[in-house]
Amino acid sequence: MSALQIKKGATRHSAYNLRPTFSDVQEQHTIAVLVENEPGVLARVIGLFSGRGYNIESLTVAEVDHTGHLSRITIVTTGTPQVIEQIKAQLGRIVSVRDVHDLTVEGASVERELAIIKVVGEGDKRVEALRLADIFRANVVDSTLNSFIFEITGAPDKIDAFADLMRPLGLVEIARTGVAALLRGD
Repeated sequence: MSALQIKKGATRHSAYNLRPTFSDVQEQHTIAVLVENEPGVLARVIGLFSGRGYNIESLTVAEVDHTGHLSRITIVTTGTPQVIEQIKAQLGRIVSVRDVHDLTVEGASVERELAIIKVVGEGDKRVEALRLADIFRANVVDSTLNSFIFEITGAPDKIDAFADLMRPLGLVEIARTGVAALLRGD
């Protein structure tokens, strides 16, 4: 007890409140960054993440306005709400960044990813792989006597589920593009 007979952290309004107010819940966020298409911009954006120890789950970059020389960087990252806010604020301070949007917070968005998956197998495994590809609406883009390469587009969860089902059937290699996302509506 202190001299004033107040226990430390007794109330939220106490001057002695030593309880942390930060959340430790990890959330996944999709952040869209509109940047000037010039050398070094991507390195500065990625440097922000690596310099502070933040992880990037997915990263896609493409020019979206040829006349205005603008590119869109879509980043999927994980962190506490405070870390996500810090990432957005620091991205906004980079000179070449025009706009930063947290698609996870701003409303419903459409997220898609492309993957090509190589499956090697014979007999019943080939038949089962083709059946599953049909269910998941995956296209066969290459076929040999003992392998298939499938192309699948969809939400990252759909691609994960398809890959999990293909593993026992002979999945040997997978290449993914990363998430591309846009807000829905106006």
